[in-house]
Amino acid sequence: MREPMAESEGRSVATAEDRAGGGQFAPGARVVVRDAEWMVRTCTRTDNDGYLLRAVGVSEFVRGEEALFFTGIETIEPLRPQDTTLVHDPSSGYADSRLYLESVLRRTPLPQSERRLATVGGFLLDDKVYQQRPAELALKALRPRVLIADVVGLGKTLEIGLILSELIRRGRGERILVVTPQQVLEQFQQELWTRFAIPLVRLDSVGLERIQREIPAGRNPFLFFKRAIISVDTLKNQGKYGQHLRSMHWDAVVIDESHNLINENNLRNKLARVLAQHTDALLLASATPHNGDSKSFAQLINLLDPAAIANPEDYTAEQIDHLYIRRTKVHPEVRADMGDKWPDRGPSIPVRVPATPAEEAVFAELAQVWLAGDAREGGPVVGRDNRLFPYTLLKAFLSSHRALATTAGNRIRTLERKRSTAAAADPGLDREHAALTELKNLAEKIDTGSSAKFQGLITQLKEIGVSRKSPTRAVVFSESVPTLEWLHQNLPGALGLSDGQVQLMHGGMSDTEQQRVIADFALSDSKVRVLVTGDVASEGVNLHRQCHHIVHYDLPWSLIRIEQRNGRIDRYGQEHEPQFRALILTSDVDGAKDDTTVAEKLLDKEADAHRSLGTAEAETGLYNAKKEEDRLILDLLAGRTVEESIEASRGEEEDDPWAADAFFGDFGVEAGTAPPETAPTPGLFADTEQFVRAALETVGTGLDLSQDDKLLAFTPPEDLKQRLKALPTGYLKDHKVMDRLRVTFDREHAQARLDQARSTKTTWPDTGYVTDLHPLVEWLVDKVQVRTPRGHAHVLVGQVDEPVFLVQGTYSNALGQPTVVEWMAVTGLPGEPKVGDMFEALEHAGVGPRMVNTGQGGDLSELQALVPEAVRAAAAHLTLRRDEYAERIEADLAEPARRVAEWEQLALEGLEVSKQDKRKQVQDTAEEQRRLLEKMRTAGEPLLRVLAVVKGAN
Repeated sequence: MREPMAESEGRSVATAEDRAGGGQFAPGARVVVRDAEWMVRTCTRTDNDGYLLRAVGVSEFVRGEEALFFTGIETIEPLRPQDTTLVHDPSSGYADSRLYLESVLRRTPLPQSERRLATVGGFLLDDKVYQQRPAELALKALRPRVLIADVVGLGKTLEIGLILSELIRRGRGERILVVTPQQVLEQFQQELWTRFAIPLVRLDSVGLERIQREIPAGRNPFLFFKRAIISVDTLKNQGKYGQHLRSMHWDAVVIDESHNLINENNLRNKLARVLAQHTDALLLASATPHNGDSKSFAQLINLLDPAAIANPEDYTAEQIDHLYIRRTKVHPEVRADMGDKWPDRGPSIPVRVPATPAEEAVFAELAQVWLAGDAREGGPVVGRDNRLFPYTLLKAFLSSHRALATTAGNRIRTLERKRSTAAAADPGLDREHAALTELKNLAEKIDTGSSAKFQGLITQLKEIGVSRKSPTRAVVFSESVPTLEWLHQNLPGALGLSDGQVQLMHGGMSDTEQQRVIADFALSDSKVRVLVTGDVASEGVNLHRQCHHIVHYDLPWSLIRIEQRNGRIDRYGQEHEPQFRALILTSDVDGAKDDTTVAEKLLDKEADAHRSLGTAEAETGLYNAKKEEDRLILDLLAGRTVEESIEASRGEEEDDPWAADAFFGDFGVEAGTAPPETAPTPGLFADTEQFVRAALETVGTGLDLSQDDKLLAFTPPEDLKQRLKALPTGYLKDHKVMDRLRVTFDREHAQARLDQARSTKTTWPDTGYVTDLHPLVEWLVDKVQVRTPRGHAHVLVGQVDEPVFLVQGTYSNALGQPTVVEWMAVTGLPGEPKVGDMFEALEHAGVGPRMVNTGQGGDLSELQALVPEAVRAAAAHLTLRRDEYAERIEADLAEPARRVAEWEQLALEGLEVSKQDKRKQVQDTAEEQRRLLEKMRTAGEPLLRVLAVVKGAN
């Protein structure tokens, strides 16, 4: 039964048993179904229908088509290695044979026991050791599941890209889902494409609408693209997408800004639990993963490993140190790697602006009416139940008179609704209504001319150098949407800018509109000069490419939020010293709580903490922006100062080791640790460029190919266009990619094109950098492989004294992942077979681009008769090697097995005997983890393939 390449409904518990042995369907195996030839990508046992094979078409009518086959339903004929037919390679320089061997190397996943990094150095980024560490940590685990908790700006997106690249190279990254906040969808998608050549389909509101139009009603939209990126707010709709998600299995899921998942009752948390159960690899990323509560942090860790923490209220760093990594800017390895790519921060400058008479009238009203008397009891206007509301008014005014008027107006309307439905008059409501009306009237008397902050902002922006013709840019932050909208309306005229030169972004805008604003701000030739934005831009958004100035129009009462804002321009890749200013409104009114009371002190605290520790998150001991603000307001009500509040909150948290600096210090490798080990990358071509150029000469007929030492361009055929459809339609259209694909292998040229793109109407470059993961390379690998006829192997003439049979041998585990991969050269046939290393044999035989094919291959009957002997010798060698690989696998399994046993024991000891349901849940979780470990062991029969034969000239 052949189905379109789609969801793995049959994917289930895999076992070693099968009537035909799983090895014959191992990745790379050729099979015949209904007289068409297919190449197996993965092989997974199902509950009821035998094995589920993911395959790609090889023969003419199905070439390039992806499909699913069930061995229990369909007649699937494996191609036996001993039946391989030897044929002469007629191509010049034996190009067909060399390309085929290279394509097999590239298509074969690395074995499970290969923990070293295999893709380092092949991407459009600086090779920073500290950014490779998360991949090193992830690959140590049987399932790559890790929390990347590096502080703001270290390059978590690049670290994620490196991990995904390693997974793809291991055949464990076919189906990838990335979940991010909506404002960073395009940014994340663009980074993975331009840096790593990993295409992700962007499923924003527009993308989903387009896909829903193209697919049958009711079908799962996630089946039609194997790698996708979607916003967490779109995906969290369990009613709309829950069923689709539960029917999917992902190779890797990435959840960015994962601290938003904390709280078991929110929709994001429920979404994350669904995804965690339906993926092999899980990567969580957050600069602020801990909210100060050990139980909340345990929720994140349990997504990664449900058998990691027995008691969420009592666990140590050592118990989970295999699941997370965290570094700050002051970590020795980070500092050593930085170079000039990230200048030190400039000072955070408080810019004091004295309140105008109109503003002093508001300060006086707030001090004498709203904040007078016993604040803990609510003061003279509101009761104890609403004692925080006067501070809501104060914070609104410290943002702007417009924010205060809006806040007061909203509250007035609420009171009027209450009065209209009340059975009797309420003096309290009347008193509050009158006070609010007076406050609103005073606020509405203020305009741009009588707003000290507005005039101060104009002065600061001009001092920075912002003007109509200057390239200088600045980001202006405010917490209040009314303030942002007011600034957006009035800044252009005050600065002599056009409307388009001041852009607005806040959380009430659509995902596509937010992405448009961010992309526009990143372009060097964009006319935008000032971006006014709220804290929606304080998480994950890159604003540093064309900007190194931030002005805080108002400051959040949270050190964490201030640091997150500053991190938009203070991040890896910033070429200028980041500059920060904050407008501090001051008052001479007796008892007024102006910006010197809180904001100015927090500004200094954040700067000091960042300078000494690399992060301000541990300063209060609360690790959560909302907790910081709520605690501070309560302390202000109690008469404490900012300093006293911070000291008190830290003191209360000292007894909790998971809310103290022990966690939030640098947690990575020790200084001086050697860089991650890299795996050898044998091949028949010096690099990817040589392979691509040679392959295009062979399979590129009719492509209208043009090339030079830096650029390669051609008209992509239809089957390659299908692979490129994952990219944004705007990018494909703007650069006419479907008409003319332009790529380069030159890193400097690719970076120059990327830089140039940021100076034009699109941040997407017209020329792509070719990595091993580029769709062009994958397309060529498949095209080269299908050129070799079914069940055939080429014979080359090389510098050998006896025939050398080149044989590939693999074993897989029950999940279809290779556990043993051997590249064998069999000689000494038929009497004394010897098995050596294939790559050494190729080198000794002189197999390479300088080979000359005379076309005089001679009779092959004697070689043909030796094929079964070569297969038997290779099989015997592979069996011996299986035992050696098994020792490595057992060593890898020992520590996870110990952790599961320890977790189960501790979890059961912490439960009362009467709680049978809980005890069964613990036992079931432990058993599930043990089954997973069992699946990692080698299972089934091996796959053997005769790839080619090298014979001597005589």
